[in-house]
Amino acid sequence: MAEHQPTVDYQALAAFRHQVRRFLRFSEEAARAVGIEPQQHQMLLAIKGLPEGAEASVGEIANRLQIQHHSAVELGDRLEQQGFVQRRRSTQDRRQVLLTLTARGERILRELSRHHQRELQALGPELLASLRKLLGANSRADTERKKPMRPAANRGGEKRLR
Repeated sequence: MAEHQPTVDYQALAAFRHQVRRFLRFSEEAARAVGIEPQQHQMLLAIKGLPEGAEASVGEIANRLQIQHHSAVELGDRLEQQGFVQRRRSTQDRRQVLLTLTARGERILRELSRHHQRELQALGPELLASLRKLLGANSRADTERKKPMRPAANRGGEKRLR
């Protein structure tokens, strides 16, 4: 017997997609306003925002940006030419190229990040509301379908399934 799938709430999905797109459009325009391309801003942010202990290798940044390795190399080349990043070889694996922000890269990223935080404060409530509506549309059906059977102790110390 086929498992019942919850009904898709197209309005909630469209509203969430609209809010995400509004923020992305703002981000693209903000990057261009300070003289860099949106993907360059994304690379600067990806380098600075890596989890602790992760290295900003070209491969890792390509993965985070969901672009091909050669595209990340080209993007890094342009940022290096503009003085926003520096490249160096990994001391552990000489084949690996690591990227770090220069002082200029840090400054432009800090400026853009302040603008982005303000925009998120403005758009945040609508973005969250659309996400909550989207998640709420299917949460009850998903919860029931995915609820694991948990053992519960009875008086005799044996476990039984609920």
